[in-house]
Amino acid sequence: MAFNESSATAAKVDLTAPRPRWQRVLWLVGGSIALATGVVGIVLPLLPTTPFVLLAAFCFARGSARYEHWLLTHPRFGPMVHDWRANRAVPLRAKQLAWVMMALSSAIAWWVLPAHVRWIPGASCVVVGTWLWSLPTRR
Repeated sequence: MAFNESSATAAKVDLTAPRPRWQRVLWLVGGSIALATGVVGIVLPLLPTTPFVLLAAFCFARGSARYEHWLLTHPRFGPMVHDWRANRAVPLRAKQLAWVMMALSSAIAWWVLPAHVRWIPGASCVVVGTWLWSLPTRR
């Protein structure tokens, strides 16, 4: 079999080609779950909102340009995604507020939960808080 230009071109993989439908569906489902979790985090202090919104943006970027555009233009969620993509940093005020809310919710959980599991929210918040402080800070 002779090697020619057309066979070499056909063998190249097009990285800009759309993903298969099943992959886009999986990315959309993952993004939807992440966004729903982030929305719950708005009213439930133990659950952080921002990481789940950023995860949703990551998933939507791979699953649907329409959903990604919707998230980027959303008045509440869009600015945090734009800020993250532009600076790769978390505002100092957001870090402080997250720590305060996690501390308060962990204290409440300590009083409400049974003795054998009351340490779990506090330990989870310490892990998330440590990760959050390890990220670059935007002042």
